[in-house]
Amino acid sequence: MSLFWKYMTLLVPKVVADVAVRGHYACMPTTKRTPRRPVAADDATPAIDGRRAWRNRNLSAVVDALLDLFAEGNLRPGAEEIAVRSGVSRRSVFRYFDDLDSLDRVAIERQLARVAHLTDIANIGEGSLGERIERIIDQRMRLYEAIAPVARVSRLRAPFEPVVAAELARSRALFRRQAERHFEPELRDLDKAARVATLGAIETLCAFETYELQRIGHGLTLRQTGEIIRRGISALLVAPKK
Repeated sequence: MSLFWKYMTLLVPKVVADVAVRGHYACMPTTKRTPRRPVAADDATPAIDGRRAWRNRNLSAVVDALLDLFAEGNLRPGAEEIAVRSGVSRRSVFRYFDDLDSLDRVAIERQLARVAHLTDIANIGEGSLGERIERIIDQRMRLYEAIAPVARVSRLRAPFEPVVAAELARSRALFRRQAERHFEPELRDLDKAARVATLGAIETLCAFETYELQRIGHGLTLRQTGEIIRRGISALLVAPKK
């Protein structure tokens, strides 16, 4: 179960059974009373659903507020800032989450779920080398533009939070497998050492860290960043040395 839905489940109000009611009446004198009409389960459902919807809206507002602050460059907002942005009290923020690190993890997971459709390379491994290079550049640029704020936060948190570190490792492993499959026609003709080195170089060219260096560090455009990746991969795979 994902962290986000785990928190959603924990926030669902529990309906208390009538044990306390039975215990209360057991200690009272026995007198003849007119039996109460049992409350139908359906009568309680609207109230329960209303509380659940209210809590879920507040939780979503808190997570969305944090993602907005990330997008604005505030990578470590305080509880008060999150509360003000979300419209939820500071006390409620900590009612929904154990601490800010827990909130970070849920926000990261939500954002990654939102952009999951961007992680696939269309027609992976198919077409000419030039076509495949263009498709992986297009996929990586669109993905990194969408996840940049959260990607920065996850890299800051990874050394201190095993859950975030594990998710980051899974993402990197996925991208490496994609590159290997996408350029398999060229890589299979290389000996083992050359294959490992070439794949590593392609992985580095297509990594978020390369995107971040060129886009933020050097202020280049997406087109310029894509051209750097294009030249690098082409140099590696066009008539490669065995």
